[in-house]
Amino acid sequence: MIAQAIGGRLDYAVMLGYFVAVLGFGLYFGRYTTTTKDFFFGGQRFSWWLIAFSCVATVVGSYSFIKYSAAGFRYGICSTQSYLNDWFWMPLLVLVWLPIVYYNKITSVPEYLEARFDKRTRVAATFIILFYIVGYIGINLITLGRMLHTLLGWQIMTGAIVTAVAVGLYVYIGGQTAVIMTDLVQGLILLLAGLGLFVGAVYHFGGFGDFWALLPREHKYAFSDFDGPAQFSFIGIYVQDGLANTGALMLMHQGFIMRFLSLKSVRDSRRMVVCWILLLAPLAAIATSCGGWIAKALVNNGELATEPGDSFVKAADFLCAPGVFGFVLAALTAALMSTADSLINAVSAIFVNDIWKPYVRPESTDKHYLRVARIASLCAAGLGLSLVPIFMKDTIYGAHSMFTAAVTPPVLTAIFLGITWKRYTPAAAFVTIVGGAVLIGLSFVWPDALVGPFDFGMGPGSYKFMRALFGLVAAGVLGVSVTWLTKPRPEEELKGLVAGTQMDAMRRFKGGRPNRKPGAKVRLRTKFDANLSGKNVVVVSQSVLDQMAAERGDLLYASHIRWWYGGLRSVHVKAGLPCEGEGGELMRISPEDAHMAHFMDGQQVVVEKII
Repeated sequence: MIAQAIGGRLDYAVMLGYFVAVLGFGLYFGRYTTTTKDFFFGGQRFSWWLIAFSCVATVVGSYSFIKYSAAGFRYGICSTQSYLNDWFWMPLLVLVWLPIVYYNKITSVPEYLEARFDKRTRVAATFIILFYIVGYIGINLITLGRMLHTLLGWQIMTGAIVTAVAVGLYVYIGGQTAVIMTDLVQGLILLLAGLGLFVGAVYHFGGFGDFWALLPREHKYAFSDFDGPAQFSFIGIYVQDGLANTGALMLMHQGFIMRFLSLKSVRDSRRMVVCWILLLAPLAAIATSCGGWIAKALVNNGELATEPGDSFVKAADFLCAPGVFGFVLAALTAALMSTADSLINAVSAIFVNDIWKPYVRPESTDKHYLRVARIASLCAAGLGLSLVPIFMKDTIYGAHSMFTAAVTPPVLTAIFLGITWKRYTPAAAFVTIVGGAVLIGLSFVWPDALVGPFDFGMGPGSYKFMRALFGLVAAGVLGVSVTWLTKPRPEEELKGLVAGTQMDAMRRFKGGRPNRKPGAKVRLRTKFDANLSGKNVVVVSQSVLDQMAAERGDLLYASHIRWWYGGLRSVHVKAGLPCEGEGGELMRISPEDAHMAHFMDGQQVVVEKII
């Protein structure tokens, strides 16, 4: 069926212009990608604020605007409850998980599982996580395909193909640096578009009070009923989104692990998480849901007719002037690209680090692995595209909920128990993942018998949500039971890999005793010194070391004096044997390290001690 196109030529010109601009922006940052470390982790150089915005762009996929606006149209402001349940994961994330993955230089979630447990656990998790991420790509592609169907009358598959090709291309060339920098721009745009639409709607209705009065009473509650409706109950949303989906994003989503590892330090990662979850996520909740609230008010005011799935696009088309509507469409495009690019890059990282490098070409060059990573990113886009016809059989909200509830619980449970419980054994972890996946699979064969006892009386309509609770309980019971029947690893082998041993990981990361004394940032001028080539060391005066509270061998971070670069031009180095320079204001650095950071000889830089 051909949909009737909405919007005007100016709107589509703005949308196309944005699409081309972002593609070019992403391709430009290919110049910063020369190694696999650059391709996967952006050189571990970026500042907290930049990654916070890019994380929001990754969380807010194009499906978010469509999915949550549809929920907002049906159920009201309780549609935000899906976005506001991340905060209780914060202590585990910032105090335990981030230090473990950062200081152990973990390149993928399966790699951690082998270090903590054994190789078979790594293999089992690799395939489940790959399936999880590829499925997420498919959900994002079908969303934009449906949006382009509504706007232009294109076939859904056509829109999905065009998007997959564009995103795959700039990830292929620019890797994680291109992902981060484009997501920064796209994060800002999608927040501006969503929040701007809400402000414009309030103005259109004559004030917030008039807008609020047009919403039905049952749409004004922050939470849905505990056990109703079955398709959007509080308990269903909590276990599927708050526990399974959010837990997976924090602990097993390779795209987020790579984003965490792109930061310059663990301290900055903690700042990023606080900003992302407590400030930007609530704003994103309003930006993505408000289209449904606005559309409902317009319908009740007799100004609009729409279905829930089209509520965001139809409300934006009604309220926005020509050109401005194009900007809103660009935000939808931004949301799609900013999630799909992270997922494609994540699949590439797991394929190279957990399949190709250990089993196919274990002793090859970094240049070879970079080439494989780029090819794998294109294949990831193709695999996600192949799932679009499957997801077309359900609503976007239903497909997303069903998928995350069914796939994430086993691996999430294994990671959670692995980082919090030293007694948890390798055999238990393997049974948790494989046995949990099997039981969830059987729940599709006998849903009433397995998921029914966990549905709180809501019936089969809740199973796509409550399957997450069944999966978490089933995997947890398997893991705990097998743990008490099997022998754990010696505690000596777990140092740095479980809660309470982060200092061991920190010591291993630095290669010596951590220096946690607070110090100041200093401004210095670079001076190239060929004698330092290959040493990854800089030489500064003793007075400069004293200002930074640093000692010889401490890890330093030198960056461009312009903070708004966000660490794009920066480098990690170690403090060498101090020597007095000209006025103590020089930093001697090798030409190779300076080139990596895009420094020029005699340039001013900001230097700080990391650890």
